[in-house]
Amino acid sequence: MDEAIEKQLSPLRVRVKEQGDKVREMKAAGAPDIDIKKEVLDLKARRKELEELTLKLDPPDTFDRSKMADLVKRRFFYDNSFAIYGGITGQYDLGPLGCDLTRNMLEEWHKHFVLQEHMLSVSCSILTPEPVLKASGHMDKFADYMVKDTLSGECYRLDHLIKLHLEKKVSDKKTSAAEKAELGLVLNRLDGMDVGELGALVKKHDMKSPSTGNPLTEPVEFNLMFPITIGPSGAIRGFLRPETAQGIFVNFKRLLEFNQNRLPFAAAQVGNAYRNEISPRSGLLRVREFTMAEIEHFCDPDDKSHPKFDSVSNLEMRLYSAEAQMAGESVRNITIGEAVRGGLVANETLGYYMARIQQYLLKIGIKEKKLRFRQHMANEMAHYACDCWDAECLTSYGWIECVGCADRSAYDLTCHAKATGVKLSVERPLPEPKDVETVTPVLDNKLIGKTFLKQSKEVQEALAALSIEDAETLDKNLTADGKYTLPGTSFELTRSMIPSLKREIKKVHVEEIVPSVIEPSFGIGRVFYALLEQTFTVREDDDKRTYFALPTIVAPVKVSVLPLSSKPEFEPFTKQLASALTKCNLSVKIDDSTGSIGRRYARTDEVSIPFAVTIDFDTLSSSPHTVTLRERDSTLQVRIPVSEVAPTVQRLAASELQWSDVLARWPRFAQQEATK
Repeated sequence: MDEAIEKQLSPLRVRVKEQGDKVREMKAAGAPDIDIKKEVLDLKARRKELEELTLKLDPPDTFDRSKMADLVKRRFFYDNSFAIYGGITGQYDLGPLGCDLTRNMLEEWHKHFVLQEHMLSVSCSILTPEPVLKASGHMDKFADYMVKDTLSGECYRLDHLIKLHLEKKVSDKKTSAAEKAELGLVLNRLDGMDVGELGALVKKHDMKSPSTGNPLTEPVEFNLMFPITIGPSGAIRGFLRPETAQGIFVNFKRLLEFNQNRLPFAAAQVGNAYRNEISPRSGLLRVREFTMAEIEHFCDPDDKSHPKFDSVSNLEMRLYSAEAQMAGESVRNITIGEAVRGGLVANETLGYYMARIQQYLLKIGIKEKKLRFRQHMANEMAHYACDCWDAECLTSYGWIECVGCADRSAYDLTCHAKATGVKLSVERPLPEPKDVETVTPVLDNKLIGKTFLKQSKEVQEALAALSIEDAETLDKNLTADGKYTLPGTSFELTRSMIPSLKREIKKVHVEEIVPSVIEPSFGIGRVFYALLEQTFTVREDDDKRTYFALPTIVAPVKVSVLPLSSKPEFEPFTKQLASALTKCNLSVKIDDSTGSIGRRYARTDEVSIPFAVTIDFDTLSSSPHTVTLRERDSTLQVRIPVSEVAPTVQRLAASELQWSDVLARWPRFAQQEATK
């Protein structure tokens, strides 16, 4: 970084480091959590101030969001859903180009992860019963705070409302410099404030409804899941899934059996998830319906090595560790091998997936300098997580999380096993057999079968899965009350069904373990948006000509065919080329409209077509027949035989051939103009 810029950033770095040291000292001294939380908020505020100033002083490049929005809308990459009815905030429809781009991203994701890592694919139901999400914690913790307009009933997300109000106050010329500085600190701390602190700000600044000026209600918690009823009676309550992961967890037992009861293995799922955002904003970055691509890698909790880690260990990555964030330091370039060996990244499997995520994102067009992996600080991580890193992409909105990669330990499987009584564990061979005490309920299977009918097997399996503690609790309750309801079920048992407990010492050769889970989770819409921003390009010689420099591997259309004239002699060549390209599984767009070839090139560039084949007058007279092949980014052209076009473009699209190889083989060409 420039020395002058670093000089301006240095005081902020010192302030962040001082606060980080203070937080560490308080934790080491065992200070009360409430006091630590207050200082962590101040640390995050200082860190945010440092990051914002860094981007302001050293912007990565110039970017005109309005120009990109114009191109996106004109070429229908995406648009607001139900636009002719006025649209709905937080909901978007993909147009033809957006669909093709997303499909190509997901196809490459499937090849890169599912095929190359031999993963198991699943497609699970979107409609999720309430008990599943109760067990996962979504019922209790998946919420934001909101306030309502007391007269109109319009709802506002509390932190967004406060930010809007305070930013307006900061921009007001009547606000003093001292007050602006104070408000700036409050804005930087917003993300970590609790409902009491946020509510106090609303009262302190006498905030009203932005739309009407009416008073606001007290803050209330709002669960972000979409509630539904399943079936005509409405008796089964449920929700549209807020993530795709839970479908994989509840199918773990079947997946384990499919994998011959062996660890490690990974399961993958792509599908839509739904979150009823109070006030969606920032375009595609915060929406109510979005596509996720999630992987759950199940492994031995005591062995998180990865057999393919050596293949990526020398990959250099830009890591922004929790320690660096607390010290006010910058992103560090380090190989993933060094990061794992030094304990910066918790284990090989987590490190392997981080490296593979980077390889995928770079392959589809994310810029290396605009990609970093930020480690969650201790106060950000869930209590059960061992380590968590977010792949963040730099956009005009700042650094945004596009992919999460977390070691979730055994939390999810443990929760679902506890809620259902179904074993979600794996048998691991012991180095040597050992003697263990077992306590097994003695069952009257005939009575259980007669009582529970088709559900009797489920009851028997649940009883067989009881731990020693649970079996003894069952026995005590049956002795005291004569009946007992199995936890997580409606099965009421009686003493006559379970006359006693059988205790014995058994020699065991295996032990049961609950696998740990490493989870890479992709927000496809966010990656899609970051990719569009980072590849948006303005021609140096004409600032009105804009296009997306998408890599061929994900470009919606691979090649355009442009006959220079509408004369009948050109038509056979147009059909021949389009047919040959299509047979190579290449998407083709034919543009035989009138107008200059330069204008048609501009149109194909706008929709990110990487290659254009032009049939000109030399095509008719040459032997063998030749055409020109143009590359979008450089605008350079070569003259190439018609028979070579399809195989050449196919190899270019598969990254088996570089454009420089084409330039070296075929003669350069200067364009002709159309003649009617």
